[in-house]
Amino acid sequence: MATLATGFQARDAGANWVRLRTLIVLRWMAIAGQVAAILVASRIYGLDLPLGLSAMAVGLSVLANLLLVMLFPENRRLTEVEAFLTLLFDLAQLAFLLFLTGGLTNPFAILVLAPVTISASVLRLRSTIALGTLAILVVTTALFLHVPLRFTDGRELEIPPLFIFGFWLSIVIGILFLGLYSRRVATEMRSMSEALLATQMALAREQKLTDLAGVVAAAAHELGTPLATIKLVSAELIEELGDQPDLQEDARLIRAQADRCRDILRDMGRVGKDDRHLRQAPLSAVLREAAEPHLARGKRVEFAFASSEDGAREQPVVLRRPEIIHGLRNLVQNAVDFARARVWVEGVWTARRIIIRITDDGDGFPPNLIGRIGDPFVRARRSEPDAELRPGYEGMGLGLFIAKTLLERSGAKLSFANATDPFLAPEDRPDRSGAVVEAVWDAADLVAPATPGGLGKNVRLAE
Repeated sequence: MATLATGFQARDAGANWVRLRTLIVLRWMAIAGQVAAILVASRIYGLDLPLGLSAMAVGLSVLANLLLVMLFPENRRLTEVEAFLTLLFDLAQLAFLLFLTGGLTNPFAILVLAPVTISASVLRLRSTIALGTLAILVVTTALFLHVPLRFTDGRELEIPPLFIFGFWLSIVIGILFLGLYSRRVATEMRSMSEALLATQMALAREQKLTDLAGVVAAAAHELGTPLATIKLVSAELIEELGDQPDLQEDARLIRAQADRCRDILRDMGRVGKDDRHLRQAPLSAVLREAAEPHLARGKRVEFAFASSEDGAREQPVVLRRPEIIHGLRNLVQNAVDFARARVWVEGVWTARRIIIRITDDGDGFPPNLIGRIGDPFVRARRSEPDAELRPGYEGMGLGLFIAKTLLERSGAKLSFANATDPFLAPEDRPDRSGAVVEAVWDAADLVAPATPGGLGKNVRLAE
């Protein structure tokens, strides 16, 4: 998990989030709107605008767009600095237009929100803060410094000062609110996208390992008979070539290499098999397989399996799916990491439901984060005891997010809680005092379907 998190951080540090084409299209739209507003104001409403300077301001945007189109491909993704400078140019051009066309008496002053909103969505926080501060400075300056709007007969357009102040205040609040809102939404979307990518990578890795195990199992099965035949024939040759030491030594070498092939295939096949008989297994076997990498890490892991009703005493046979094993393994890992000495893994079933509960004797989930457990990139400052339990670990919340996502895809409903009050004194706590994670499946989602006549023969991989 730490490797994935580091990769995401590095990728985010140099990410090019916005295409040049996007900003060019938005600028063309702004140019069209500015031209239309100037023409309507001057031709229809009879306002005496400095058309020359206004045309120059709009022309600068046109020229900038044309230069960008000629110098760079449209699919170019802008760096942080390039995107910031592009938005800064748009803000400066709009500020100049506002100065020429009445400042805050111009209702189009509201468009200063656009660069800040875009920045909050795609740029880093410091760039957004800088652009937002400049936007507030622009509208504040436009409140006092601007060319008044006049009609062609010389009359000045008069707007009550209270209205202008309210307009200024609404723009400033809009910059702050929309900036924060866009930033929060964009950050959550990126975090969710990256966390889902991590989930897909973890599942793909687990699936590849399972597929590799299937290939090895099939190879061991298919090569078993010819290797046995080679060994048998070589043994007979060793007996018959007693009077020819050189040939007898070659026959011994053949037998030794056949034994070596057998041992190699046996060792490779120990990681697991994905044949028909192992695509499903008893609930206890699946839980033990999921917990197996963490059984020798200095913490005692205890298993318990029982039915909670008389009508379902027999242990269910469940699907041995990679996402289920990987998700449960992450939950067990988290429990072992933070347990003091013991972890309990329980499997309970009824005719309709299967419940897996993982409990530890640690300090439990942080009370301030328990409502967000399972969200990606949940960060919290680590205490010294946590640092000792997991040296070198920087919690990103990805492990529990991946486990939650994978298990929910299989039909599980997960809940996170603490077994007891985390503020109790150590001597008052029961044995099971730490975190509790419970996964509940409908039996139809997890129990392997019955196959009349048995599972049948294993099919060839090429079929």
